[in-house]
Formats: sequence, structure tokens, C-alpha cells
Amino acid sequence: MGKVNIGLKQAQRLAQLSPKARLAFLAEGLPLIRDSAFGFWSAAQALKDNPREREVMEGFAEEEAAKGLILVDIVRCPPSLLKDRMGPMLGWFYNHLARLIYAKAASWRPVNTKQLQDYLDDSRKAHDLEGYAGEYIVPNWEEYRRESQLYVDIAAFESGDPVWSAPVVHDGLSFGDYTPAALQVVDALHHLGLTTEAGLKVTSEVWGTVTFSENEDFRDVERLIQQLVERAVAEKLPLETAENEHVQTLYRFWQIPMYLLDLRKIDIPLDALRERQEAMLWAEAGY
Repeated sequence: MGKVNIGLKQAQRLAQLSPKARLAFLAEGLPLIRDSAFGFWSAAQALKDNPREREVMEGFAEEEAAKGLILVDIVRCPPSLLKDRMGPMLGWFYNHLARLIYAKAASWRPVNTKQLQDYLDDSRKAHDLEGYAGEYIVPNWEEYRRESQLYVDIAAFESGDPVWSAPVVHDGLSFGDYTPAALQVVDALHHLGLTTEAGLKVTSEVWGTVTFSENEDFRDVERLIQQLVERAVAEKLPLETAENEHVQTLYRFWQIPMYLLDLRKIDIPLDALRERQEAMLWAEAGY
């Protein structure tokens, strides 16, 4: 008898839906994601006297918003690419590192799609060097920050000796009263009516005309946003709560589509890190 695959974590089933049914299903879920993200965000604002818990709630808010951005990138993906890209992208929906990178990327300004991949590569290394001259080998920062805030755990560093790790506050890394870029984009799409079934259909039709693979840049993004907003207005999609600020949010923070980019963690051999570390130390010593 085969394994029973029911319950949560069933996003891969979206690949089995027809395009029309998929848009209708996403239109049902995207408002739920937005509400969940802002629920965490509101909770964070109420925890000013509990900085660790506040940062945790802020992180949850960003990850929820990132799930919405991933799903909207599936909508922005040209139909000819979806068969191959749907699986990896739905995998990102459940991957903490991919979601953290998606949220972080909302505030980046790469010159084109190729440079955006370079930025992603910096954020997806399993380990890297840290310190003035690369003295320390450290785990992926995005994952480490998330896990070190959430749990008491047993950690080990280069010596191999186990140590207790208590939940920490990463001083100065809270958003304060500033709403993270990823949440702003998800909210703007909602108010502009672009997460409705009709709005997602328009989004797919407009963005599906360009494949973002290497040299496409923010001029392409801005042109498509303008076309999308004009279509949305012509079809009376925006809600009564829509404002010009929501349009400006898309121009500022809606990132180049990432459907063709690689978000898999990069495993770096320890020997390679140590060689690089030694070279940096020698360079610092003037040799």
C-alpha cells in the first residue's frame, strides 16, 4: 500500500490544476497569506518590551509575505516555462531559506536579472567567512538568525565542542515601526485588486510576455508595472482603499521575477573555506 499523502504541505498539487483553476485557487489563498503576515506584524508591534519575541514575530511576518510573493511569481512566469519551474518554486514555498531570501530581496536594487542571481548566491551559501580577516567560519546568516532566535539548542563551532545556545536578540535588527518591503508589496497587490482571480489573470497576461533570465532589468519591470496598473484601472480592479502609494510601492519594491533563478543552498567544502581563510590572513599580514 502506498504512502497516504494528505494533510498540510500539499502545495505541489497546484501543478495538477488547470491554469484557470490555479488562478482561482490562488485568489482564494493570497488574501489569507496577507492577513496572516499582517497578523504576525501586528503582534510584533505589541511586543516592544520583549525584543526577542518581537523579532521572531517580524520574521514570521516576512516569511508569510514571501510565500505570497513566491506564488505571485508563479503567476508572473511565462506559461511556456511553468511546466519546468512550477515544482522548484512550490518547493520554495516551504523552504525557510528561500522564503527569507525572497523577503530580503524585496529591498534590493540589482541592475538586471543576472546581478540579482549574484545577490542570491551571496545569501544562499551554507557557510561563509566572517570577521575582520575572515577569522571565523559561520553558518548561513539568514538561517542562523532565524533558528538562534527561536530555540534553545546545542551548537558546535570549529573546535567541535558542544555548547548550549540560548535564544538571542540580534540588536538593531528589528524593523521597529517600518513595515518590511515584502509586506508592503503583498499589501499593495491586495489593494490594487491584483490578488483577485481577475487581477491574477491580468498579471499573468502582462508579465508572461517577457522572460526574465539575464539582461532584463528594472526598466522592463517598470514598463510591465505601468501596463499592469493601466489594465487594472481599465478593468476596475482596484479596491476603494487603493491609493497612489500602493502603485509607488510596486515600483519601489516589487522585485525582478525570480522564477528562473537558483535559490538552492550552496554547500561549500570546509577545505575551500579554510584555504580562503588562510589566503585572507596572509593578505592581511602583508604577504
